[in-house]
Amino acid sequence: MQKRKAILDDSENTERWMVSYADFVTLLFAFFVVMYAISSINEGKYRVLTDTMNAAFKVVPKSTEPIQIGQKSKVLSEHKSRVIIAKPINVLPKSVRTYEHEMKQIAETVSKAVDPLIKKGLINVTQNKLWVEIEMNTNILFASADSELEEEAYPALRALAEVLKTLPNSIDVEGHTDNVPISNEQFPSNWELSAARAASVVHLFTRYGVEPRRLSSIGYAEYRPKATNKTVKGRLSNRRVKVVILADKNARRVAEIDRGVSTIEKGATPVSKGLKEGAL
Repeated sequence: MQKRKAILDDSENTERWMVSYADFVTLLFAFFVVMYAISSINEGKYRVLTDTMNAAFKVVPKSTEPIQIGQKSKVLSEHKSRVIIAKPINVLPKSVRTYEHEMKQIAETVSKAVDPLIKKGLINVTQNKLWVEIEMNTNILFASADSELEEEAYPALRALAEVLKTLPNSIDVEGHTDNVPISNEQFPSNWELSAARAASVVHLFTRYGVEPRRLSSIGYAEYRPKATNKTVKGRLSNRRVKVVILADKNARRVAEIDRGVSTIEKGATPVSKGLKEGAL
């Protein structure tokens, strides 16, 4: 019995500790891999965070010197020295003198083209340094309280369109009324009436070959009068459509800012005169 017991003791495995040791090493390796993965830094995100923190905590260095009464502090002086003063933008690339010469040539060309209508008093042409105005009284264009062009308006507008389509300039078509109120199903006020009349002229110009992208229609209602609305003659003068040939797309805006809105009506040089009188 003692011999058999000895044999059993010799067959017993004495290296079982290596299994536990291998498991421990494996777990330890996995632990360090996880720790390395957690501690790896995303360089891009790190830079964003760094820049954000720097911007948030960056402050203007304070002066250690006391501010003397009657003197400006150095901090304020340094701050003012860093202020950038915006230079005025020249929205007109050419000189006013150059534009004035161009506008004079355009006014002469338009006047020659529509001279028969000027002599009949149907059209009035005036020249400004930055634009040319062709003014037509609405009684030759529209019936009373209507925005559809009359038959007699077509020859005059066609003659004008033949000149306009050869020019590269931007063109504003303005509708103006007197201060007599209007209210019907089609036009609740003079705003709608003046805008519709300007749009009718624009549509006709495009049919006669004027490039649409150069055209704008504007309705001013009774708020840009050229004469008093207290008399019949004054109201007649105020009921008009103006075709304005611009030296530059910003010319009218610059003139209004620099000289005031009244310049539009009063700052023009007459090239021709003549308006046919009659009822709206």
